[in-house]
Amino acid sequence: MKALLLLEQPTNTAPQDRKSYRISIEDVPKPQLQEGEALVRIHAAALNHRDKWILAGQYAKIRSGVILGSDGCGVVEEVASKADEHWLGKEVVLNPSIGWGANPRVQDRDYSILGLPTNGTFAEYCAIPVQNLYAKPQHLSAAESAALPLAGLTAYRAVRMQAEITSGSKVLVTGIGGGVAQYAAQFATALGASVYATSGDDIKLQMAKEKLGISGGANYRQQDWHKTLLAEAGEFDCIIDSAVGSSLDALLAMLTMGGRYVFYGATGGRPSSLNVQMIFWKQLRLQGTTMGSDAEFGAMLDFVTEKRITPMLDSVRPFAEIGTAFEAMSGSTQFGKLVVVMTNS
Repeated sequence: MKALLLLEQPTNTAPQDRKSYRISIEDVPKPQLQEGEALVRIHAAALNHRDKWILAGQYAKIRSGVILGSDGCGVVEEVASKADEHWLGKEVVLNPSIGWGANPRVQDRDYSILGLPTNGTFAEYCAIPVQNLYAKPQHLSAAESAALPLAGLTAYRAVRMQAEITSGSKVLVTGIGGGVAQYAAQFATALGASVYATSGDDIKLQMAKEKLGISGGANYRQQDWHKTLLAEAGEFDCIIDSAVGSSLDALLAMLTMGGRYVFYGATGGRPSSLNVQMIFWKQLRLQGTTMGSDAEFGAMLDFVTEKRITPMLDSVRPFAEIGTAFEAMSGSTQFGKLVVVMTNS
């Protein structure tokens, strides 16, 4: 079968330096199923920033030869156990959370994500535990469904469990060009919240207003953007962020008394300062979050179906052109998910 492999790139750097990697579509054997697994013929798969960071060597426990890809939709062709034969021929979405564990509040220490270290979805076939199979939402295409798993699950947990957003909440979602941020805006809006956003691109802010229905926003590259947004919207009940960095104090100052700051990344690095007096005086809650449990994945799909939510797609291209999708992600110009489809599907 054809698969996209992560391969170590030979360099002349010293051993202690960061290793360099490349991607290549190669012919590899079809997966051999282990007990409790299913073989899914992939119809569509989607990129995440995680794939870009792995390629850049900015991820833990990278191994050369792994098949990348955390998001996928396809049809079950084989199962290891007779008890699972009811899945055969079913169109499914793959839950990328491997081994979350029994505690709904936090993942087990040996938890992993599909696509590293386990072989992922950028291939014609993917072997995955049967418990990670979920029926594809009927109102979505294979490409739309493939765009949901990682970013949709991360956003759903952030919005529902950690931020506790309800109807009437006022929410700020930062970096609205990202997939998780877009789902967070869609989910919060579907719950009846008033949603605002930030971006470093005025065009993306306008697209968010037109396509996601946000109420307003601000360009964080402009001076005093946080003051302008505060004057426009007032204080927020919750902020969902992926950057942290030097903007943290400004974001916390925009929260109302008892507000929640939920973050699922730190692309802006560590905060340059932290106003702890404001945190305890306003009784703010700072909450980290990542991915989600198996139950939350199922709940996310049910919510998407109930609210008829459609993922934002930037582009859909043949699997053979997946390299150009990585290039598009590196340019940060996309608005919506980058999806590849198998031409033999």
